[in-house]
Amino acid sequence: MTAAGVVATPLADAYDRYLRCLDDADEYGAVDVALGLIEAGMSPRDVLLGLVAPAQAQVGTWWQRNEWSVAQEHAATHVSERVVAAVSAAARVRPRHGRVVVACMDGEWHALPPRIVAEVLRLDGWEVTFLGASVPAAHLVSYLHRHDPRAVALACALPMRLPQAARMVDACRRTEVPIIVGGRGFGPDGRWAARLGVPWAADANAAAALLADDRALDRLLVADRPQAPVSGEYTALAADRADLVAHCFAQLEAAVPQMAGYTTAQRDATLTDLGHIVDTLAAAVFVDDAALFGDFHEWLGEVLTSRGVPLYTVDIAFRALAERLRDFPVAHRILRDREGK
Repeated sequence: MTAAGVVATPLADAYDRYLRCLDDADEYGAVDVALGLIEAGMSPRDVLLGLVAPAQAQVGTWWQRNEWSVAQEHAATHVSERVVAAVSAAARVRPRHGRVVVACMDGEWHALPPRIVAEVLRLDGWEVTFLGASVPAAHLVSYLHRHDPRAVALACALPMRLPQAARMVDACRRTEVPIIVGGRGFGPDGRWAARLGVPWAADANAAAALLADDRALDRLLVADRPQAPVSGEYTALAADRADLVAHCFAQLEAAVPQMAGYTTAQRDATLTDLGHIVDTLAAAVFVDDAALFGDFHEWLGEVLTSRGVPLYTVDIAFRALAERLRDFPVAHRILRDREGK
């Protein structure tokens, strides 16, 4: 779930020092910055939402711009995870409400934002169980049956994971535990959560507000809500994923002579990017929303440009997909709409 915050003016100096600690992978320095704010009178909640969360968003921006490597991003994330643990330990809040389970969707590995949400809920007095990244649906359902929590909060950071999110939501519905979802994977305004028939929390504060209203929680019982429709076109796209990726890669090899000299790592990265294109196209078909693919196209362009990858290669991949998907009206239309953009 999204845990975005805004750096207030009193936090500016601490924020800059915290970012330097992340850059240096200085766990102890980062913990000192956070605990120093608490000792100065700032609430643990504000430290999490005003310091740690926006710093993590900045780390993601640096990776997107190719200013930081994946290794730097992972090191910084580990440091912030240690800070979250230290802030939580310093708060020592005892639960006075029921249990809430917070988990990442199956295949979702961005665990720090929902971890921050979990800690904010803990500060509000909930007994929180955080299950971490990529929880298989069957295991989550078994856990919910065993512990019968007051609610389950599910996180999804990437729209390409929406089909998996839908399956997880449908599985959780059978437990009759109220479900809320969050994260950028559901769209900036939660529009795709509405397609799945579940309430969306924009941030940790919104999640806390939902859980604080008993009557609202009771209305979140979604066992009788309809499941998200799955089109035959999406099912066929998902089944053909490997062939579509291989076809795009072959078309790129034929059109881009430089690929003959690609290293194994470069070839693997290209295959990964093509997989993301196909997965995101399938997700756009799943929710029948071309904007999902359009947003991804713009994001991909920024990422590839920052890494010196010519954008005409994306056009080649899109044309190759459109050629193979002439009998897929929704997917074909989405791809054609992106031509020249």
